[in-house]
Amino acid sequence: MPQYSLLAFVGKRDRPQSDTINIYYYFGVRKLLGSAVFGIVSMTSPALAQQALTVVYPPSEHQTTANQIFLIGTAPKGEVLVNGKPIQRSPAGHFAPSFPLKVGDNLFTLRYQNQQVEIKVKRLSTVQVPPTGLAFAANSLTPSVDIAKLPGEIICFGAIAPTNANVSVNLANQTIALLPQSQNVQLPPNSAALTEQNRPIAAVVAGKYAGCTTASQPASLGLPEFQLTIDGKSTKQLGTGKITILSPLELEIAEVTADSGVARTGASTDNSRLTPLPKGTQAIITAKVGEWLRLDYGGWINSNETRILKGVTPPNSIIRSVRARQIPGATEVVFPLQVPVPVSVQQGDKSFILTLYNTTAETDIIRLDDDPLISRLDWQQVAPKQVQYTFNLKNAQQWGYKLRYDGTSLVLTLRHPPKGQGEQNTPLKGIKILLDPGHGGKELGSRGATGYAEKDINLLMSKLVRSHLVAKGATVYMTREADIDVSLGDRASMIDKLNPAIALSIHYNALPDGGDAMNTKGIATFWYNAQAHSLALFMHNYLVKKLARPSYGVYWNNLALTRPTAAPSVLLELGFMINPTEFEWITNAQEQQKLAKAISDGVTEWFRTKP
Repeated sequence: MPQYSLLAFVGKRDRPQSDTINIYYYFGVRKLLGSAVFGIVSMTSPALAQQALTVVYPPSEHQTTANQIFLIGTAPKGEVLVNGKPIQRSPAGHFAPSFPLKVGDNLFTLRYQNQQVEIKVKRLSTVQVPPTGLAFAANSLTPSVDIAKLPGEIICFGAIAPTNANVSVNLANQTIALLPQSQNVQLPPNSAALTEQNRPIAAVVAGKYAGCTTASQPASLGLPEFQLTIDGKSTKQLGTGKITILSPLELEIAEVTADSGVARTGASTDNSRLTPLPKGTQAIITAKVGEWLRLDYGGWINSNETRILKGVTPPNSIIRSVRARQIPGATEVVFPLQVPVPVSVQQGDKSFILTLYNTTAETDIIRLDDDPLISRLDWQQVAPKQVQYTFNLKNAQQWGYKLRYDGTSLVLTLRHPPKGQGEQNTPLKGIKILLDPGHGGKELGSRGATGYAEKDINLLMSKLVRSHLVAKGATVYMTREADIDVSLGDRASMIDKLNPAIALSIHYNALPDGGDAMNTKGIATFWYNAQAHSLALFMHNYLVKKLARPSYGVYWNNLALTRPTAAPSVLLELGFMINPTEFEWITNAQEQQKLAKAISDGVTEWFRTKP
């Protein structure tokens, strides 16, 4: 499952304690981009499990901001009631009905024969209620962290206070009025694209105040002082974020110390990723927000991935000659620079565009012999201190790239198409493929109606797929072959080190709260780099048609196992664990074999379409 995992809970059974160990298993909704999960595992005897009402999701005392919740579980044949009303179930007895939630506590009572499970779900309001009396709402003063900006840049302040108040900020002998904000457009989360609820909501906001100012001279302005006045009575409160105006003549230089520095569009992990910055990249720091640094080319990076250089002049470079040469399996292009500068990459259908920032061209000569990959290399100075190189490619399919600094020279490696030695019975001979069975160890992933964990079916299917691919002559690597923990970073590193022709991450799906688990089903594929789009689209269409399965769609998605650039990397979602009827298909041994063969056949057909 690409982005969310279920919170899992198996309720108490009305049986003697000696018959079963009650399970309370909770491991939280979390993004698959790196957070930890924790759980307590227990056992239930198989005989009793077949007689029990099992509720896998949500756990009791679950909290959510969604406007509805689904209840996932199973029971043998017979009627299951939720709050006195029967619910729809699959032929095997699985269920996943959705119910609306009111703000506050919601109680669901499930009954099956003489068993009863009670689940309480609390819906949290997304609207912050203004305080009463002469006070600001707790933790509402912004900025809440230290910030540093250049002279003339806008500095904005915010607070939540009673609706009839006068609010202002005192900063370095300047008073900034904070005015009431009558309307606010709330954007849906990214996950709304998965539940077809991707619409902004315009809402009237009560008690929100905001205002902005600028400062023209470098200085340490200290903490802003917020003032609230109602009916002639006032109170003051210091903010928690210091304000500093930087001197353009004394800006610090940051050097990227991470192997691949994560650059973003803003000062938060919520902001979108930009092209990673190779280790050694240097740039001027032009703003700070908490632990985040804005670099002079526009991207933001966490200070934990950098170090401050002392006594270094601003990192600008000229570039003259560029040379390309062929190495085994790739074309290597070297850009000699005076200093490692920030870079960005954009892939097109038959183009690869590399942009160097803080760079000025003095180029008169470039060597590029006849190349199996590149038809022509063009360059232009698109803006002051910004040089762009366009590699015009002979074929639309790109097979991976790497960027690194060797001293001050930028080295770009563009991979050639894999050289297969396919024969009639072994069409994938010579092709190297990496399979990634998602989750593992304490990372359960999503869970089906019986509590069956996604990690287990991911591994089972990956092994079946491997068998079919090996039979076709492929060399197959796995990120795990047992129920063990493998970090997302280690999985991605395997792609970078092994250089497979393609990488497939095997998963099964779930939904965030608010989705319709009963009626959402189908196969989906996820890609991130343009070089993986063709594979994602082809595999999705092939599996849907070949297996006559529903389509959940093809998604561009920022996931750890779609981001690797060394090879086309695709994440497959082969069905919904939480859908009652699809879960029966997922756990059917015959259908598993059909699916594994279809994946292997689809991979084979995709390679046949490539030169």
